[in-house]
Amino acid sequence: MDFELSGRSEQWRRKLLGFFETEVLPRHRAWLEHVRDHGDTPPFMAELQRKARAAGLWNLGLPELADDEPGTRLSNLDYAPLAEIMGRLFWAPEVFNCQAPDVPNMIALQNCATPEQKARWLRPLLNAETRSAFGMTEPDVASSDATNIATRMVRDGNDYIINGRKWFITGAAHPRCGFLIVMGVTDAGAERTSRHSCIFVPMDAPGVRLVRRLRWMGCEDHVAPIGELTFENVRVSAENLLGAEGEGFKVAQIRLGPARIHHCMRSIGLCELLIELMMVRAAERSAFGRTVIQYDTIQRWIAESRVELEQARLLAWRCAWRLDQAGHHGAWRDVSLIKVAVPAMLQKIADRAMQVFGAMGGSEDTPIHQAMAWGRLLRIGDGPDEVHLRQIFRMEPMPEWSIANSPYLSARPA
Repeated sequence: MDFELSGRSEQWRRKLLGFFETEVLPRHRAWLEHVRDHGDTPPFMAELQRKARAAGLWNLGLPELADDEPGTRLSNLDYAPLAEIMGRLFWAPEVFNCQAPDVPNMIALQNCATPEQKARWLRPLLNAETRSAFGMTEPDVASSDATNIATRMVRDGNDYIINGRKWFITGAAHPRCGFLIVMGVTDAGAERTSRHSCIFVPMDAPGVRLVRRLRWMGCEDHVAPIGELTFENVRVSAENLLGAEGEGFKVAQIRLGPARIHHCMRSIGLCELLIELMMVRAAERSAFGRTVIQYDTIQRWIAESRVELEQARLLAWRCAWRLDQAGHHGAWRDVSLIKVAVPAMLQKIADRAMQVFGAMGGSEDTPIHQAMAWGRLLRIGDGPDEVHLRQIFRMEPMPEWSIANSPYLSARPA
């Protein structure tokens, strides 16, 4: 792969950066004040979205848009530096209709939905007319093994009846969430990866109840509020099935690949911001007769953060390149690699930034505490570290030589 950005990517990067600096960043304090006082999306979001769409900065993370669907059709690799810019603010992706979980859901619909389903469910997402969620994780089972998912979806004539409980469902508590893609068991006697299916469930369907809005380590996701849900005899049409019955894992994997890489791309942008914050904070404060930035420890922290960030960026770019070249199945190893590496890096850099800032780093005056919480969440969400490490190990080839006959070792006495 070429380590330079393509001319197209650089053009879009400059355009997005200009919009970010003139339209988005100046609204950041107003956004923080609004969500603090009201807990919902500020009214000016709609205005920013109109401006972004008018500028062509819309649906940037969807390479496979149809001719009549709005967006840029950037490759995953071309999108990566743009996602970094958005990642500097937790709420910025929504301006460009690039927020999770909607983009991964759009990708699942692009690949698995019927034309009728695309008209009903995908088109409103592409136009930011609604929001969505993906209902997978459950409180009563270890969801790291997705075959444990226990929500039941029983066929009854032309309908399915759904019963179960989901939690930590990103976006489910958003007031504009119009529908869920729910994963549940349709055939308990089938093979482990063929028992589950995915189905569209309108949020206003009878029997769907939002139990509560959840926080993670005290932090609330105001862009895609996290919810706990119950489904009590929820009846939906069999026409709402996404893909064929028993293809729930296929649908989930199609959406999880891009979801993981997009999270990592944005996290790299967030780490760039953290390094900048450390530089400025350390240069402006003095302790024991000299500025903090003059101390070897601070210089080492910042240098180590730079090394780790550049390594993670190269891994992410290679993953994006592989995704473009080989599709979802050809990039699984790379997706697992960045899914382990990037959240760990984010946690380390956020921890250093918090130490440099002192008490201020743990307050709501900076994004550092959110960055630390976000990094910790990513080590669990979309597959915990242990699952990805297991997958990476399984894909590691076993050499064809043994210790006894290795050409790399000296001969041992008989």
